Amino acid sequence: MLRRAVRGLVTVGVAACLVGVLPTAAFAHVTVNPGTATQGGYAALTFRVPTESDDASTTKIEVQFPTDSPLASLSVKPHPGWSYEITKKKLATPIEAHGAQISEVIDKITWTVADPQSAIKPGEYDEFSVSAGPLPAADQLVFKTLQHYSDGEVVRWIQEPAPGADEPERPAPVLRLVPEANPASSPAAGTEQAALAVDNAPTTRSDAGVWWAVGLSVASLVIGLVCAAIVVRSRRTR
Repeated sequence: MLRRAVRGLVTVGVAACLVGVLPTAAFAHVTVNPGTATQGGYAALTFRVPTESDDASTTKIEVQFPTDSPLASLSVKPHPGWSYEITKKKLATPIEAHGAQISEVIDKITWTVADPQSAIKPGEYDEFSVSAGPLPAADQLVFKTLQHYSDGEVVRWIQEPAPGADEPERPAPVLRLVPEANPASSPAAGTEQAALAVDNAPTTRSDAGVWWAVGLSVASLVIGLVCAAIVVRSRRTR
């Protein structure tokens, strides 16, 4: 009876650990970092791309830039083993940037692996960086992204977040924008405002999944230790 009880506790502990850990792997997705920037300025943006496939590598990334809030200027950081192509589009109505009229803006960046050894292999991730601006007076920028795998699969990270709703299954990378600090205010005002925006941002399912996994893993460890103690004590009393 004691052995059956111990086996049952161990089984429950292992199952709890798996339930907690496996969902966090499913939550991994393409993101843009940092998650917050200032309106009107320039920002160094890094797109983090994990490979979720078990048997295929990531070979191409297409990042679509917002059409409703276009960016006039962009520079790309070279990435060893990868080539890139910038696609631009004409605007029906030119926009002004730094006192100049801009009629052509960034539409899409495509990174393609040039060396097969540089492909993002299963269980790995890579980062692709750009500098872009001026950032518009909007609440956020959504960068819809297509992730191409070596076996022909294409994962579409294009679902936009909805206020008050859970994170979608295939969320697009989102950059939140905060207003520029008022020059008449204290120098720390802009920093405090940005920090407030980050602190008040809703917790995503990814964050919740991580804490859920940690909690269940700790519980599983405690159960395992209790089981071990029971076994040792039973052997000593024989």
